[in-house]
Amino acid sequence: MSWKVLIVAGVFEVAWAIGLEYSDGFSKFWPSVATVVALVVSMALLAKSLQTLPVGTAYAVWTGIGAVGTATLGIVLFDEPADLLRVAFIGVIVVGIVGLHLSSGGH
Repeated sequence: MSWKVLIVAGVFEVAWAIGLEYSDGFSKFWPSVATVVALVVSMALLAKSLQTLPVGTAYAVWTGIGAVGTATLGIVLFDEPADLLRVAFIGVIVVGIVGLHLSSGGH
């Protein structure tokens, strides 16, 4: 269950990171509110997952999900470069996340 909570926390991390772009430096009210809400939810869920997962593993996975999701959405939403090396290194992060999950026994 903690891994599922951690994955959802990572999704909310992506939401607040992308929200930072849409909030335009917190100058737009509703995108700023959504960004702050996503940040609070992400942190609360990360904290919940830490009740049973090691902090190093959980934090690395949380930031990895955030990095992969934000980089991918940056390509899709903001026309950021999608060259082969960038996509390959995003894939390396995914391999790291999966490796951490597998090496923890999936618990």
